[in-house]
Amino acid sequence: MDYIKSNKAAWEEAFENRKPGWGEEVHMRLSTEWLPFFNKDVQEELEAMDFIDKSISQFCCNNGRELMSLMQLGASSGVGFDIAENIIESANSILAKTSIEHCQFVVSDIMEIPDEYNARFDFIFFTIGAITWFEDLRELFKVAARCLKRGGILMINDSHPMLSMLAVPGEEEYDADNLYRFTYPYFYDQPWVNTNGMEYLSGPYESKPFTSFTHTMSDIINALSVNQMKTIKLNEYDYDVGITDVYDGRSIPLSYILLAEKS
Repeated sequence: MDYIKSNKAAWEEAFENRKPGWGEEVHMRLSTEWLPFFNKDVQEELEAMDFIDKSISQFCCNNGRELMSLMQLGASSGVGFDIAENIIESANSILAKTSIEHCQFVVSDIMEIPDEYNARFDFIFFTIGAITWFEDLRELFKVAARCLKRGGILMINDSHPMLSMLAVPGEEEYDADNLYRFTYPYFYDQPWVNTNGMEYLSGPYESKPFTSFTHTMSDIINALSVNQMKTIKLNEYDYDVGITDVYDGRSIPLSYILLAEKS
C-alpha cells in the first residue's frame, strides 16, 4: 500500500506548513466547553450512550481533539492512532496541557495497529474524512473489528457519498447558478490525487500527493457486514460537516452518522 506511505509524507508536510496558531486553542476549549469539536447531532448520539468505565479509540485521530473531547463522558481509557508522527506529537503536547487522564496517542498505520490492541475497545470512531484515505474498506473494518470487543460499537460521522458527486467552490466545474448539477460519478473506483495541500490545516501550496478514495454507502455497509459488524443506526443529514456549506439545506444528503455493533 504505497499510497499510505505517500499520504503519511503528505500529512507530515502539511503539518509542517500549518497555518499560524493552528490547533493552539484546543486545550482551552477542552477545559471550557462541553463536547467541543462535535456538532449537535453527534453530541446527541454520544450523550445517549454509556461511556462510564469504557475503553474508547479514534482511528485517524489527527491532533486528538475529538478523542480528548469524548473523554468528558467518563471513559476509563482512550487511545488515538494516526500515521503522521508530527501530528501525534502535537496531540500529546495538547494532552499534556489538560487534566485528562488515561488517554494516549500512538503513531501507527491504521492497517497495522499492533495485536496488543485486539479486543481492547468498547467504542471506536472515525470522523470527517477519515475513511476516504483507505482504498479497501473491508480490510480497514477488519482492523476495527479486530480491535473491538464483542458487542462493541463503531461510529462513523462523515461526509455523505453523495457529496462526492458535487463540485465545490474553487473547482473549475463548480457552478453557483446550478447547485443541483451532479458533476462526478457516484460509482467511481479510481483514486483522487491532490497536490494542492490540505486546505483546513495549511492552506493551498504545491504539496506532496494526497491520495484518497470515494466509497458508496453500500460499500461502507457491506464492508462492515463482512466483518461481523451489524449496522444498527444510519442517520443522514442535509448539511455538510467539513467541505462546504453551499449545498446545505437543499434536500441533498451531505453527511451521516452510522453506528455498527460487533456481533
